[in-house]
Amino acid sequence: MDDTSRRRVMLVDDHPIWLDALTRDLEAEGFQVVAVAHTGDECLRRLPATHPDVVVMDLNIPEPDGATCTEIIARDYPDVNVLVMSASGERDDVLRAIRAGARGYLVKSASKAELLYGVRRTAEGDAVFTPGLAGMVLGEYRRMVTRPEQDGGPALTAREIDVLRRVAKGMAYREIAEELYVSHRTVQNHVQNVLRKLQLHNRVELTRYAIEQGLSDLDD
Repeated sequence: MDDTSRRRVMLVDDHPIWLDALTRDLEAEGFQVVAVAHTGDECLRRLPATHPDVVVMDLNIPEPDGATCTEIIARDYPDVNVLVMSASGERDDVLRAIRAGARGYLVKSASKAELLYGVRRTAEGDAVFTPGLAGMVLGEYRRMVTRPEQDGGPALTAREIDVLRRVAKGMAYREIAEELYVSHRTVQNHVQNVLRKLQLHNRVELTRYAIEQGLSDLDD
């Protein structure tokens, strides 16, 4: 079992059965479930003492709700990655979660393997989206990469666009590297170049910037 699977995870949900099942599944994979919380208040009170690497967050929890908690965590604990797992796949919910600073968004109807993979990817620092939702992010990346040139700012290269399209789909750097026949380091360099051009600091900010520009649903 790799080191990533031993990362510390906090679960936030007001459904005890879901919490129990996910706790068992994560621990079976070697993750450390260091805390569970049923409300936003419990989450924020327990977070400082438990130091999780990943917070798996439901949106529909007693106040403060999941999006508000995510915003506070992103602001006050930037080293903690938040992965939203929600029963809702509605566009407004996805937008609110990503604007708040969530690393990714999965719907609970995903398979157990997909959910576990999502937590692992989040622990690695990747952006993770349920496939049907990734198209929204992909559409906005397409809008975003043409906007700088229109505004007289720095334009992105064709290869940078290729990489960003795959980041928007939720692909890991190593997967992008294999698909484009380049090195893992080359993919990282392309992402860093885009962040520099857009004057952003990390992938979370890049995703948030894309969504704040207004998503358009475009087919790949």
